[in-house]
Amino acid sequence: MAFGAFNHHRQKEAMSDINVTPMVDVMLVLLVIFILGAPAFTSAVKLDLPKAQAAQPQQPAATVTVAIDGAGKMYWNNEAVTQAVLEQRLAEAARLEVQPELQLRADKDTRYEIVAQVMAAAQTRGLSKMGFVTDPKENK
Repeated sequence: MAFGAFNHHRQKEAMSDINVTPMVDVMLVLLVIFILGAPAFTSAVKLDLPKAQAAQPQQPAATVTVAIDGAGKMYWNNEAVTQAVLEQRLAEAARLEVQPELQLRADKDTRYEIVAQVMAAAQTRGLSKMGFVTDPKENK
């Protein structure tokens, strides 16, 4: 039985046409479904949200540099200070509304005891933001 021919005496030829009508019908039906269904996919619940005012972001904290050289001499923002003056300035900085960030720079020959004393003095005065400044390691 040959497809597409009612005459059985005719030569059987290969069917070279593709019937695209069913494919076009399916594509059109899918297109209509997506067009009608698109609003359902994008719909959102409409809400009347309350109005509120958020607090203004705080000003960035100032930075204070405390440097300690190899001999144990201390510097507050590159100004030489004694232990008593350093503790007084740490207390003043702790009382500020926005506490500054304390950046501790210590020479590699500085005794650990002196660094620990400065850290303890800052903590007992109420300063909580402290960082250590180092030089980047050279790539060889």
